[in-house]
Amino acid sequence: MARIYLDFNASTPIAPEVVEAMRPFLADNYGNPSSSHWAGSPAKEAVEHARDQVAALLGCSPEEIVFTSGGTESNNHAIKGAFFCLSNRGNHIITSQVEHPATLQPCRFVEKLGAKVTYLPVDRAGRVDPDEVYKAITGKTILVTIMHANNEVGTVQPIAEIARITRERNILFHTDAAQSVGKIATNVEDLGVDILSLAGHKVYAPKGVGALYIRKGVQIEPLMHGAGHERGQRAGTENVLLDVALGAACELAHSWIEMPAVRELRDRFWEMLQELFEVRVVLNGHPTQRLPNTLNVSFLGHLGHEILARLDGVAASTGSACHSGKVKASEVLQAMGVPLEVAMGAVRFSLGRTTSTDQIRAVIAGLKRIRDVGPR
Repeated sequence: MARIYLDFNASTPIAPEVVEAMRPFLADNYGNPSSSHWAGSPAKEAVEHARDQVAALLGCSPEEIVFTSGGTESNNHAIKGAFFCLSNRGNHIITSQVEHPATLQPCRFVEKLGAKVTYLPVDRAGRVDPDEVYKAITGKTILVTIMHANNEVGTVQPIAEIARITRERNILFHTDAAQSVGKIATNVEDLGVDILSLAGHKVYAPKGVGALYIRKGVQIEPLMHGAGHERGQRAGTENVLLDVALGAACELAHSWIEMPAVRELRDRFWEMLQELFEVRVVLNGHPTQRLPNTLNVSFLGHLGHEILARLDGVAASTGSACHSGKVKASEVLQAMGVPLEVAMGAVRFSLGRTTSTDQIRAVIAGLKRIRDVGPR
């Protein structure tokens, strides 16, 4: 089988328009953006233009955008920054059991420093109940951090509903939007969040760049200390090349919001899987409140990693972990209450801008051969 890439939730290729935007900064415009002379000024202008582009996609002011090295740094900055800055008010943080490790691990880190963290359960579709957020709030709650869309099953959380609760209680609300930016609407005013993380390599920019939206008036401790770069929020000379790339990618994303063609192809893919496997294939995640490109399915009677191994040339993901020859089911699916025998057969196919109907048909043909032969 020819190589087919269906792992766009893991990383995206760099869009051609983004490559072109980067070219002038590979050989020229090498000055330090903090320098006021002729070499630094073009670099400074490029960074600020990129900041404008990111802000336009999120519907916020450019002054509310901080460039980072990616989604992991952005999440660490949001969680640790809120804890360090607001510990005089309280020490309680609320999150969910299905967050990305870039959220869960910082939460576990601040627990070592005295934080109390509530890990909310989710329903069978992977959704957090806003009422459970409300019930978990105490007089010491300083931060709620719930991802916008899950990276494994694509389930979109009721962020605006949760934001109304946190706003009424004057509690900071952060969302990890690494998977949703560029796929569905992420206007920060509509979402109602105070802090939002995004990652460049999920939106057709290079790896190693991201951004953090911090609502005007919100105070959090910087993660990186040094000189006063990024309006004092992140010390370190700006990475002009990657900032420009992220800006170009965000501008390009305007025309891709909701991804109707990709959604249609994904839905057709699911229909073909049902026709092929009938009741032996199960959808994981919310049937409608889901990212338009994401299809996480379990092949009953099969192991997900074996399905992928036999689909030679197809790049997709299982979400499971393999250590010392033993396969462990996805923690996200376990938190959703998916039975172990179902979770072990899970495969995540995530489509992108370049996915074609012919590619999906080729994958279906490969799966038909696997079905006919049966499990190993």
